[in-house]
Amino acid sequence: MLDLGKIREDIDGIDQQLVDLFEKRMKLCRDVAEYKIDTGKKVLDTDREKAKLEKIASLVKDKENVHAINDLFAQIMANSRKMQYRLLEATTGTLREPYEAIDAIDKVHCKVVYQGVPGAYAHIAAKQFFEKEEDISCVPTWRDAMEAVQNGSADYAVLPIENSTAGIVAGVYDLLQEYNNYIIAETYVKVQHALLGLPGTDLSKVQVVYSHPQGLMQCSEFLEEHKDWQQISQQNTALSAKKVLLEKDMTHVAIASEEAAKEYGLEVLKSGINRNNNNTTRFVVVTKTRKFVKNAQKMSIVFETTNETGTLYNLLSHIIYNGLNMNKIESRPIEGRNWEFRFFIDFEGNIDDPSVMNALRGIEEESKAIKLLGNY
Repeated sequence: MLDLGKIREDIDGIDQQLVDLFEKRMKLCRDVAEYKIDTGKKVLDTDREKAKLEKIASLVKDKENVHAINDLFAQIMANSRKMQYRLLEATTGTLREPYEAIDAIDKVHCKVVYQGVPGAYAHIAAKQFFEKEEDISCVPTWRDAMEAVQNGSADYAVLPIENSTAGIVAGVYDLLQEYNNYIIAETYVKVQHALLGLPGTDLSKVQVVYSHPQGLMQCSEFLEEHKDWQQISQQNTALSAKKVLLEKDMTHVAIASEEAAKEYGLEVLKSGINRNNNNTTRFVVVTKTRKFVKNAQKMSIVFETTNETGTLYNLLSHIIYNGLNMNKIESRPIEGRNWEFRFFIDFEGNIDDPSVMNALRGIEEESKAIKLLGNY
């Protein structure tokens, strides 16, 4: 019978040899890095790595081990590159562009825009974050909000980026990539839908209900009790409330926030009608100036990669290697380039943290393009 203890002793001995050999290899890789720094040669040499993996595969005696050996050495070379990027960042100067570090956001002396109409959840988010309601105004579209920030007619824009039940707001992600505006903060608003109507509305006589498609969906259980009501989608919930006010029809109601009821003088016919009481929307605050709060702890970036095996994994591994916690990844198709995608990543860290800059350096060197969206 095989002696498991003896087998494990032999494995321990081999592991020690592997550690010794790995450290020798990494020392040589450091010498390679110093040579590349002196000569300006790029760290990643795809042709060299491909040839190296092919040569190593030819040395394997048991062909069942080829795939495992290939994976092992791909990881060894990836760790070598990460060490070289760290050395580059420390010795040749950071790739980080200049930015302004601020102690806190001035929430008083500023102009703020949001998309929608008064009473919208974006309006609630803006009032929740900023202190002077008279300096908050609305624009028709998210693009208009980004334009207002870019051309200087507004200091900040408040935009929805994701909902805990409906998912991401894809159009806002695309605009963050398109415009050179930066996320400087985020705020969360709990979605609490109410049924609104003209004062004195009789529920038994209601015929039509207006709301955003998501508002109708989120209140589906309540609406199941009123199957005879015609459901009509609107651009957003607050516009639905405004429509009820303008139509002056006692048989029409809206699903919107209680804030919208106050804004348009409507009666709250029933509160809390959405089926998920924990439904929350996350909003980002964007600005034109490349400035970040000093104690910021979340990074948002977007990058493009080639459509090849392992490229996304390799890029994300820079975050893992530097001990950073990634808490979100989303993909968006690149317009005009079939089956190519951009990846939006959120991870914990501050732009002054060497680990963050090491990760960004590695991603910048190995991706097709990268953009910092914000540190907040």
